[in-house]
Amino acid sequence: MSDLVGDARHLSPSAQEALRMRAVAALVAGRDREDVAAVFGVSLKAVDGWWVKWLAGGPEALVMRPRGKPVGPHQVLGEAAQSAVRQAVLEHRPCDVGLSGQLWTRRLVGELIEKLYRVRLTEVGVGKYLKRWGLSFQRPDKRAVEQDPQAVARWHEETWPAIRAKAKRDGGENLFADQVGIRSDQVTGRTWGEKGRTPVVRRSGNRFSVNAMSTISTKGRMHFMVFAESLTAEVMCRFLDRLAGHFETKVHLVVDGHSAHRSRRVRDWLAAHPDAVELHFLPPYSPELNPDELVKADLKHSLPRQHRARNQDELAAEPVASSAVGNVSHTSSAATSEARTSATSSTRTP
Repeated sequence: MSDLVGDARHLSPSAQEALRMRAVAALVAGRDREDVAAVFGVSLKAVDGWWVKWLAGGPEALVMRPRGKPVGPHQVLGEAAQSAVRQAVLEHRPCDVGLSGQLWTRRLVGELIEKLYRVRLTEVGVGKYLKRWGLSFQRPDKRAVEQDPQAVARWHEETWPAIRAKAKRDGGENLFADQVGIRSDQVTGRTWGEKGRTPVVRRSGNRFSVNAMSTISTKGRMHFMVFAESLTAEVMCRFLDRLAGHFETKVHLVVDGHSAHRSRRVRDWLAAHPDAVELHFLPPYSPELNPDELVKADLKHSLPRQHRARNQDELAAEPVASSAVGNVSHTSSAATSEARTSATSSTRTP
């Protein structure tokens, strides 16, 4: 009988492991080694090797092992160097460490490695390290350089917990508010087209816009008001009037530092309605703390894509038609500034 009856190397690693287990089980049951090799289509040398491993370590010795060069011992960068580069990528910009640019790429990470450790890696090699470190290529959020990190930390640790606790004592509700502008020439979504030729969207040549003031509650209820003019103290008071009319309990409204929110007229309105609405202010330059920003993004991306508004009245109606969230206070006649109110039921949360 030939010493090589078959070759199991074409099998998957898990299938090879199962083959080893079955072959050794046959040997344990008293089958002859030549018979085992013939039945399973492997060499006598393989059967003998499996038997020796089983005698030395039991079934664990036959378990499938990872193939290829082990990760770690033969890497160009040591563990300390890898940790330092990973920390630099996560905590600094390229320009902070003497390189060019604001965003990290594989090329710039490679330049950092070469600068620190005199080791030149290909972009593919750098990519393998980045993946091993649990990093991925992402679109970053924007943060204003004027933002105060300590103020943001106080918001998370002190201010926001205090607002929630106060609303709970009052039996009220927490809402976040923000303003969004909608333009007639805004194009949302994508469409198919020929490569090298950008598709054209037909729209009115007249530019016009409307604004909307919206709120989102921590329970997922949404309210918004559409208006033609800019956000002024008068508009803000009108919005507060409508918002207060939808709640039987006190509203704790979180807003940014817009001048209309801090105006004397708004302060007077709040003083006259102490049990209706209380304003709380986000840290400056911190829109990422406001979940109503997600409502703005959703609204702009969900505007009707089949129909394009031809005047302000049609544009003002689009948010109502495309928003199926929240109890809505909506001022829709942009041309005459006359107020009309409509409402929809809450179905989504941001």
